[in-house]
Amino acid sequence: QVQLVESGGGLVQAGGSLRLSCAASGRTFSIYAMGWFRQAPGKDRELVSTISWSRDNTVYADSVKGRFTISRDNAKNTVTLQMNGLKPEDTAVYYCSAKRTAFRQFEYWGQGTQVNVSS
Repeated sequence: QVQLVESGGGLVQAGGSLRLSCAASGRTFSIYAMGWFRQAPGKDRELVSTISWSRDNTVYADSVKGRFTISRDNAKNTVTLQMNGLKPEDTAVYYCSAKRTAFRQFEYWGQGTQVNVSS
């Protein structure tokens, strides 16, 4: 009942920057938090960052702290991920996600956008 569409992926050199965006539609009034996950080739999907919709609380994976910044625009139903100082290990498919309460799993998923960081 919530649809998510990611954009902004691409190819960048190590040390460069990218900005990912996610647009939510449907029952957006039910969203409690949104976030970004990523999955590298041969690896499990991992959390990158999350942000709550009402209190602006944020969570970052240790691997991206100080380099990535998550933000939101409630009126536009969008969330963005500013990615600076990119490393080859950041190469992955990045997925936007959302959940309805603090105690539910992230349950709505976008189709993903590819990020490739060259050495």
